[in-house]
Amino acid sequence: MLAVKVRSGLEETSHGGAVAVVDPDGSLIAHAGDIDRPFFLRSAAKPFQAHVSQQNGAGLEPLHLAMACASHRGLPVHIALVGSILGKAGLDASYLRCPKDWPLNRSARDHLVRKGAQLPRKIWHNCSGKHAGFLGACAASDWDLEAYLDPGHPLQQEIVSFVSELGEVSAAPVGVDGCGAPVLRTTTRAMALLFARLGSYSELDEVFAAMHRYPAIIGQNGSEDSSIATATHAAAKGGAEGCLGVALKRGPGVAVKSWDGAMDIAGVGAVATLDSLGVLTDASRRSLEPIARPPQYGGGEPRGFAEPRLELRYE
Repeated sequence: MLAVKVRSGLEETSHGGAVAVVDPDGSLIAHAGDIDRPFFLRSAAKPFQAHVSQQNGAGLEPLHLAMACASHRGLPVHIALVGSILGKAGLDASYLRCPKDWPLNRSARDHLVRKGAQLPRKIWHNCSGKHAGFLGACAASDWDLEAYLDPGHPLQQEIVSFVSELGEVSAAPVGVDGCGAPVLRTTTRAMALLFARLGSYSELDEVFAAMHRYPAIIGQNGSEDSSIATATHAAAKGGAEGCLGVALKRGPGVAVKSWDGAMDIAGVGAVATLDSLGVLTDASRRSLEPIARPPQYGGGEPRGFAEPRLELRYE
């Protein structure tokens, strides 16, 4: 199983989860926990959603493609990139259908407030890059721009079909994600297969390349997915409620799901799995130490740390 122990003073708590390592051909290499329990991909679906947008004419250059895969933090460069994606399609931020929000990055948010911002905006939402990619595809394909989030919209139907086929598990029935887009169903096993094929299928090469080339766009410096993509030859993407996928170039895919929804716990499991697979060098192991053993705070000071208790079963 995957268990992550959190040590803080004399107290020790445990967090459970599941891990799957799958080859691009669908063969299960290793696993821990209940890898067939369903959950939603949330933002971990963005690489595959961006691919479908690109295949339908979004025309995203590498940096824009990375932004369509990103859960951005709302820094000025992120907002400029989203605006650029929309502008190339002849659109502006008024076409976005994600909720209004403030940037996830506190410094970016504080900067906007100091400049006089009083209300959130749609373009500041962390999923606005994905939505801009959706809109680019819709504009190029002459599809309805108003209803692009409807599960019956041609773009969303293509996304569900593609993710279902790629992961060999139906992504339906869909729910509604925090950003308003249809959210896709998966399992830890299926998610690992999705990421294995992200790193190995030629049709997904440009998505992999954009994510690996611009890891700080995908999340931010220090986030679990960005750190893993920086330290290894991989693309990685996290999703809300503690799921994390890693696509090793021309290698297996790794998926980790923390059942209590903690992303730092998923990061601990992902690094431990990569280390078990022999992927990490001494240098990458050192650089991933903050992800592998994240500090636990009390009173504003580090009081303990999390560490993995991973028992992978190899097939």
